[in-house]
Amino acid sequence: MILITNNSKRDDGRAYDEIRPLKIEAGVLERADGSAYLEVGGNKVLVAVYGPRESYIRRLLKPNTGVIRCRYNMAPFSVDDRKRPGPDRRSTEISKITAEALRPALMLEGFPRSMVDIFIEIIEAEGGTRCAGITAASVALADAGIPMKDLVVGCAAGKVNDEIVLDLSEKEDKEGQADVPIAMMPRTEEITLLQSDGDLSEEEFGKALDLAMEGCRQVNKVQIEALKTRYAQDAGSDS
Repeated sequence: MILITNNSKRDDGRAYDEIRPLKIEAGVLERADGSAYLEVGGNKVLVAVYGPRESYIRRLLKPNTGVIRCRYNMAPFSVDDRKRPGPDRRSTEISKITAEALRPALMLEGFPRSMVDIFIEIIEAEGGTRCAGITAASVALADAGIPMKDLVVGCAAGKVNDEIVLDLSEKEDKEGQADVPIAMMPRTEEITLLQSDGDLSEEEFGKALDLAMEGCRQVNKVQIEALKTRYAQDAGSDS
């Protein structure tokens, strides 16, 4: 299967350093404290945030700060072969690493013994859902008014037919040689998630990391525009 042609165009027509079409909306759910909807390529992701609020699970609470809890879930109809409903090993792992990727950006010291719940629902999946979920969750947290040092944005680079490319599609993810998903706070370029799967030389890994960081910067601009649009709508309704 040829995923990159001789003129450096990929199977879907993108250049090696081009992300898929991206759309983000903030404040899409009335009953959540914060929410966001994201489309990137064939991915469709909905996120709801609740809190900070008191929790009945006392063992999870901390006396000097708030804590976050994340639930990543793929809908049964999100993939070609119907997925069995409910959590599995993969969704549990992604829930954990998503919470860890978002936590450094949150300023929860003013909310001791409280909980922030993040619910990520993958409605349609087409490669890169963990990065898409982190990106959408960060917008939803900002929409909820939770104090943050910066937004967190996720993006991945990888190796396909010996070429380093940005934002792998599902086909490239499955048939490619390597995948490097990251999450980053763009203002300081602090990386809050870094994973690598596949065969990469040291030089290739460095190139993939640089490309993924550049992808994060591009996605961050769309995050900011989504929040600006949301606040402009709120200002218009108040006037």
